[in-house]
Amino acid sequence: MNINSWEWFVAKFEALSKIDLTAYKRPQMERRINSFMRSVGVENYSDFINLLTRDHNIYRKFLDHITINVSEFFRNPTHWEVLRKEVVPMLLKERNSLKIWSAGCSTGEEPYSLAIAAKEDRWPLKEKILATDIDREVLEKADMGLYTAKTIETVPPSYVKKYFVQQGAHYRISDEIKQMVNFKQHNLLRDPFGTDFDLILCRNVVIYFTEETKDKLYRRFAEALRPGGVIFIGSTEQIFNARNIGLKSIFTFFYQKI
Repeated sequence: MNINSWEWFVAKFEALSKIDLTAYKRPQMERRINSFMRSVGVENYSDFINLLTRDHNIYRKFLDHITINVSEFFRNPTHWEVLRKEVVPMLLKERNSLKIWSAGCSTGEEPYSLAIAAKEDRWPLKEKILATDIDREVLEKADMGLYTAKTIETVPPSYVKKYFVQQGAHYRISDEIKQMVNFKQHNLLRDPFGTDFDLILCRNVVIYFTEETKDKLYRRFAEALRPGGVIFIGSTEQIFNARNIGLKSIFTFFYQKI
């Protein structure tokens, strides 16, 4: 394998980070990586790997750059309305409690939104909401539950009053909401999935993956759902072969296990 080839870089970076770049669409990923390399004044992959190995701050910035750790509370509010008014009531007709997983949870806005909705709408939860991400440091931020005023702009004011505590210029999620969520490091491409989930959220996580990787992931999500369980995906995503993997579209961005 030639040093400084794409294949060499992918292998070295996976050894460093446990992230398999072959699962991502190569043209988009190469553009993102090359733009980052230019921004830090590096011209070849060998020097870049050396830089990532010795400089943790640049390594962290690079991870954020390629994994797109962007999230917000109640992202796409109309979709959350469908979740709360249609999907969850439908699920609760068939079961007494819900097992929920927020996959690719980033800094925690999504699972905390789920916890707030569960508290407000009185969803009976089988266990704590599982919230996972590949990035240990964003999980640490999520577990802290400390957000800027700008971050919580999408939270209804009544929820801010009930479920956040102001600390200077920041807002901390309340203990009663924090205690409803279990944060855990998890690599979607490597680690085993749980089973018997009633609801899985995986939103705006797979958009940079290859079609082959998306297909494998959605198959695994389908296997992780209970019969009748639902997966809630992102506003730019679609499961094209849903029927082939045992899912059916029930609302836009919601698929149910057949």
